Amino acid sequence: MDFRPIERAAEAFQQPVVADEIQAICRRVFGAEAYARSAVELGGGMYNSTYRVTVVGQEQPVILRVAPEPTRQFRSERQLMRNEYASVPWLATIAPLMPRVLAADWSHEVIGRDYMVQTLLDGVSAPDHLGGYPRSTWPGFFRQMGAIARDVHAVRGPSFGPVASPAHATWSAAVTASLEDIAADIDSAGLDVADMRKVAAVATQRHDVLDEITEPRLLAGDLWTVNVMLDATAPEPTITGVLDMDRTCWGDPAADWTIRMAVAKADERVAFWESYGTRDRSPAATWRARIYEARHLGAIRLERHRLGNPEGVRDTYSAMAAVLADLT
Repeated sequence: MDFRPIERAAEAFQQPVVADEIQAICRRVFGAEAYARSAVELGGGMYNSTYRVTVVGQEQPVILRVAPEPTRQFRSERQLMRNEYASVPWLATIAPLMPRVLAADWSHEVIGRDYMVQTLLDGVSAPDHLGGYPRSTWPGFFRQMGAIARDVHAVRGPSFGPVASPAHATWSAAVTASLEDIAADIDSAGLDVADMRKVAAVATQRHDVLDEITEPRLLAGDLWTVNVMLDATAPEPTITGVLDMDRTCWGDPAADWTIRMAVAKADERVAFWESYGTRDRSPAATWRARIYEARHLGAIRLERHRLGNPEGVRDTYSAMAAVLADLT
């Protein structure tokens, strides 16, 4: 097999699998005689280990995604791949844009990690291709993003919290649990966690403002440019696929990462709102947005720590201080 892993440091969070393990997965998924002709590790993601695998007898290459070993997963990021798998039936509204799941295996009988095999989406990654278009065409891209987010957020759910579990009866309970999990992870990483504890306390104290959100809606979790595919030949940016819906949850659409990114800059992305709809700017919504920003910053802190970016970790403390100043 032509095996092309990405060389990583021994202490890196993302750990590869070996060629024999890929062959064993192919036999499990495609039959005892299946053989992988090639496996190329893809470097776009920062959590799962992802490979484009060509299997003899299959018309198209497939995507193999392998989750981190269970002991390496943060409490707040536990079993994300299983969460994505549980989300698939709820994401029918954007099914034409998503890869199909060919197999998912949580048994750890083949390798000691969860893995999923999916179809390969057509197109090229938006981060690699969007910059090749004139900026005058970018608003159209963000209008498409707004329409996708609108369709996802229109899906109503049975409870609050991650799609797979745990379920919460109220939005405040789900938010507080998430903040406490992130705080526990920051603490276990040996980082100062005082600011996250303060945010969790404020969210608990003012749970009534969070509980103005009474209808759980589906949040994509990580939908933005980095997880979007574009048509390689279209004259204007045209979205053909979306990836990595592993952080989906039920809650307030305003808490979605997509919304955070849509408001991050007043540039071409303002076109997002033309298709998405009007943003709630009420005092209660503005207060909740600060809680959501604190949660995002906590998750960013963990990711930067995981990636060995101490300067980026330090930056989250000043950003969090600014949020806390507005909350208290």
